[in-house]
This record gives sequence, structure tokens and C-alpha cells, in this order.
Amino acid sequence: MLTRRSLVQAGLAGLVVAPTVHRGTVVADAAEAPAAGRPLRIAHLTDIHVQPELESAKGLDSCFAHVQSLAERGEAAVDLIVTGGDTVMDCMEADRARTQTQWDLWKKVKADACSLEVRSVVGNHDVWGWTKSKAKTAGTEPLYGKQWACEQFGRAVPYESFDRGGWHVVLLDSVFPHEDGYIGKIDDAQWDWLERDLAAVPVATPVAIVSHIPILSVSPLSVAKPDGAGTDGKPAFSVSGGLVHVDHAKFQGLFAKHPNVKACLSGHLHIVERIEFGGMSYLCNGAVSASWWKGKHRGTDFGYAVVDLHGDGTVESRYVPYGWTAKA
Repeated sequence: MLTRRSLVQAGLAGLVVAPTVHRGTVVADAAEAPAAGRPLRIAHLTDIHVQPELESAKGLDSCFAHVQSLAERGEAAVDLIVTGGDTVMDCMEADRARTQTQWDLWKKVKADACSLEVRSVVGNHDVWGWTKSKAKTAGTEPLYGKQWACEQFGRAVPYESFDRGGWHVVLLDSVFPHEDGYIGKIDDAQWDWLERDLAAVPVATPVAIVSHIPILSVSPLSVAKPDGAGTDGKPAFSVSGGLVHVDHAKFQGLFAKHPNVKACLSGHLHIVERIEFGGMSYLCNGAVSASWWKGKHRGTDFGYAVVDLHGDGTVESRYVPYGWTAKA
């Protein structure tokens, strides 16, 4: 089976918000909405992988500065930042001390360099200790699993939703435990919450969903390997469940009931991809860290996405390199 680390080696690893409705966890204070007629502008910073090595803290500082300088270059300012998961380099295999070091670094850079409010998605690398043999965890620690990330992000559970700028935004937890690792999937409790959440959104309100692992992606096909024959006897291949949601068909059924869901944003693959399918835009938005701060990843530069969510449900997105180069 293809693993996340082997894919990076092979070359495939592309808000604060002011909810009037909030069904996830903590209700945030109201913030100023975009001016009438202007789209909600999100900076989507995914796969940051901050770490003490490779000057990644300086790189993240540079990225925050670039996001906040858009208005100085004659563009519309960003209304909020959404980080798309894998905020830190890795906690799944890290012991307590290394995990603490990484989260402390994230907290410091964000406090020192970012004046915008931030909402965050949990990624697989943000989950502490699931690989127990390497992380030296027992599974009973108070911050085990996703709890450490939830504490950093200021909420009790790893998913939430809110309204902002005429849109309803859902942050999903797409990291599902599998053996000592993960697959892309949401559990029954989150499904129940998501169905109730979407049912309560007015049909005229467009919805954007942000997950770490893509709900739908074609990019994993480029590294899929032959896997015998399909049901029709023709040669077939399989895609790792760690690269794309294994419950994507269930999502398609849910989205068919809610045509106001207009966009799904993700990261995880460190590439830039846009798919138009079923009246929706699926956007995989590269990586702040490119190839884990070591250089470009399959030609994808160190960058972030500027996503404009228009009131009529249309979505514009562009990938913005912020000028960083790999450090020795």
C-alpha cells in the first residue's frame, strides 16, 4: 500500500469568522463582513508542516506577511485565513517533547506574524501518537490523538461550521484511524452532525467545505498501481485510502440533497488541482511547505491559495507563490 511518506518520495504528496450560525463548538465573536457586493476572500494555507529545521518558521512568517500585504499591492484584502491541516511537521510518530516543540513554534509564529484571525482544519500529521511504537504513547494520555490539535485550535472537537460573508463554511475532520495510521473518512458521529448542519442552512446560502484529505481527486491515479482485474475482468488498479476519501460516494449522495454546496477545499497532496464535477468545484490547494520545506513538489512552489467566494455561489481560486526558496 502506498503511504504518505512514500508518496512524497515518489513525487505526489495540489477565519476568523463571525458566525451567525455555529453548530460545531465554540461560537466566535462577530467580525466585520465583506462589503456588499464583494466576495468573501479566504487565504487557504494548507500543509504548513512547521518544524525547527529548514528555517520553516521564517518561511511561515514570510507566508503570513505575503497574505497580509495583498492590499498593499492593489488587491482586495483577505477576510480570513483557513489552514488546511498538517500545521506541524508530524505528531503521529513524535514523542511528547517533539510534539510540544512543534506546536509551540506554530503558536509563536502565528502570534508574532499574523494579525488576521485563523480557523484551522486538523490534518493527519497533527494527530498525536497514533503510531504508538514510535511516539511512545499508550493511547490514554489526555492530549492523545486529535485532542492536542483541538486544544491548539481552541475548540473541543475537530470539526465545526460558521457563517461568514453570505457563505456557510464547514471545517471537516477527514482523518479516520486505520491500524496505526489513517484513511480519509468521517465517522458516524460527524456524519450525523454534518447532515443536521447542512439541513439547517437556507437553500439560498452557498456552502464551502474544507477538509484536509480531498473528498474527490484525480491526482492519486498518477501513482496508483495495478491490482489484478476488475469485476468486468479488465485490468484494474487501486488508489490508497490515505490519499482521498474512501466515503466519497456517500458525500456525492449528500451533496445531491444540498445543491447549495458549491466548493470543497483540501490539501494533503501538496499539488494544485481543480475539478468541476456535479456542479461543484473541488480545489486541492498546494502546500505552504511545498515538499516539506525541501523544495518544489512536482513543480508546485511554496504557496497558498486565494479563494474568492461570490454571493451567487461561484468560486474563483488562484495559487500564489510567496517567494520562499528551500534552505539547507
